[in-house]
Amino acid sequence: MPKLDLALVPVKTGSIYPEPYAAMVKGRSSLRLGEAGGLTQFGVNLVTLEPGAMSSLRHWHRHEDEFVMITEGECVMVQDAGETLMRAGDCAAFPAGSTDGHHFLNRTDRPARFLVVGTKAPAEVATYSDVDLMVHIGGGAARFTYKDGSDWDGPR
Repeated sequence: MPKLDLALVPVKTGSIYPEPYAAMVKGRSSLRLGEAGGLTQFGVNLVTLEPGAMSSLRHWHRHEDEFVMITEGECVMVQDAGETLMRAGDCAAFPAGSTDGHHFLNRTDRPARFLVVGTKAPAEVATYSDVDLMVHIGGGAARFTYKDGSDWDGPR
């Protein structure tokens, strides 16, 4: 595989989240580098957070490991125990099944970027720590439920 030309990798914006949660990640975009390179066993994404943006709802993965390295600027990592300032070169790892939900916030006036590397499990469940929401991913589709397993039809 030749060197990836980042200028040719499509920028992904938006979210699979239902509203009102999709609007909460406005200002986040990513380059799907692993996909652009033909990788199938794990994902590699370069995420950009504009000033004031949030990476995701705070979440944890049942089957997928996740690794993050800040490459530019700074973010605040939010977990169950609180907040940690993350600067370029700082890393965090989130093993599959660990129920410590996480996400990243850009509270600066400059864009921040981080690399995310994660498992691509054939079926995955992510739980959102601060809202009554889960996503079940498999067979190329995402299904949202409440934490009790019932179909999601809006915030409770």
